[in-house]
Amino acid sequence: MNVLNILNSREKKNIGRLLEGQFGCKGVLEYEFFMNSKNRIFLLSKDAGKIDMEELRVNSLGMYFGEINDRELRLSIEGSQLIGPLAKKNVLELDDEQAARWMAGEDFEVETGLKGFALIKNREDFMGCGKIAGKKLLNHVPKERRA
Repeated sequence: MNVLNILNSREKKNIGRLLEGQFGCKGVLEYEFFMNSKNRIFLLSKDAGKIDMEELRVNSLGMYFGEINDRELRLSIEGSQLIGPLAKKNVLELDDEQAARWMAGEDFEVETGLKGFALIKNREDFMGCGKIAGKKLLNHVPKERRA
């Protein structure tokens, strides 16, 4: 079983730098950040910082926000919905047909100058975070959430 660790202020600032670098998102998220051994990040209210984590052995707690891999942050669907309205760059807008393909879990080609992880948007809805490699959009929608 994994153990969640509460992130200290230096680690939170690192996540803030990643959000600003990747998505142009400035500002402070008023949450406690937790990370498990698989580098998955979870958010919980500030009061959660009062919990003695030494006595708990849990896989997850709160809302799954994203995952850090190779100094890049891949946001979850909920993480993209939280950050999306604040994002100033790396937002890929899909039309309705592409959005349906995205939610079905497909990888497909897109015409964009973006690279790396991008927030996926259709109209006013943020639908997750995908990786753009060349002209291909790589899908990260979990199988259990696909349409």
